Amino acid sequence: MTTLLYSHPICIEHDPGSGHPECPDRLRSVMRGFEDEDFSGLKRLEAPMIDMQEVEQIHQPFYIEQILENIPKEGRVFLDADTAMSPASVEASRRAAGAVCDAVDQVMKGKADNAFCAVRPPGHHAESGRAMGFCLFNSVAIGAMHGRARHGLDRVAVIDFDVHHGNGTQHSFEHDAGLFYGSSHQWPAYPGTGAQGETGEFDNICNFPMAPGDGSAVFRDGYQERILPALRAFDPDLLLISAGFDAHDRDPLAQICLQTEDYAWVTDELMAVADECCDGRVVSLLEGGYNLDALRESAQAHVRTLMGKS
Repeated sequence: MTTLLYSHPICIEHDPGSGHPECPDRLRSVMRGFEDEDFSGLKRLEAPMIDMQEVEQIHQPFYIEQILENIPKEGRVFLDADTAMSPASVEASRRAAGAVCDAVDQVMKGKADNAFCAVRPPGHHAESGRAMGFCLFNSVAIGAMHGRARHGLDRVAVIDFDVHHGNGTQHSFEHDAGLFYGSSHQWPAYPGTGAQGETGEFDNICNFPMAPGDGSAVFRDGYQERILPALRAFDPDLLLISAGFDAHDRDPLAQICLQTEDYAWVTDELMAVADECCDGRVVSLLEGGYNLDALRESAQAHVRTLMGKS
């Protein structure tokens, strides 16, 4: 089993400011976790810079222009109350999306079984013309479009187990029959989207909202009864994962109360569907997770499973 690990130092330089939960130490903690002997078999690659034409497959030109024109020379600029840019933020976002697209290329060419992109800022809240929820460019959605444009894929799926609903990904997918989005998330919680009745124009959206305190059993039942069957029925050519680890019991931003072992379990279940549908082709990327220890342990469990070591 060959698993790729993408990252880049510029992703640590993205700095939303003192006290912001989406801090550089998040990625430092994740990468420290991959120094353990368990992960010596990872093939480590530098995240490349994506061409802005690829970003335009998801984001509108006026929005891209707004982002590029507002890069600060020092300090930071806020695009909304939660989403800030520092001087390194746009390059970090371009490399985050570039990592996903390059990983898709490597997996589609058979040069690796799967990949994990340890990058930031996250992306799943970014809509086509709007920055939201710490996110500038929607890396997973860009990766899905790249898979179709570069490799001629008919059906690409994204599964998102971040505790917050990926409104940006749903926004980009809901009117496209060749794209599937499945999400487990806390409800009610930011950003207020992701009701079970939001199913997309082609029944290609599957939301599983969870109440605070629901925990592991409800999470696993939701995947076994709703998300995994819908994913199998979609029968993707490629599976992308928005791997947010903020549903963990120790995370300060939400209260679903998952355990580290749940991330190994859901990864294993998703890999089994990928084996059935798309020759095991999986590309995952980091989204949320704000308790540094829980984030590191959960990312380790996720990647250890991708490597076939669960």
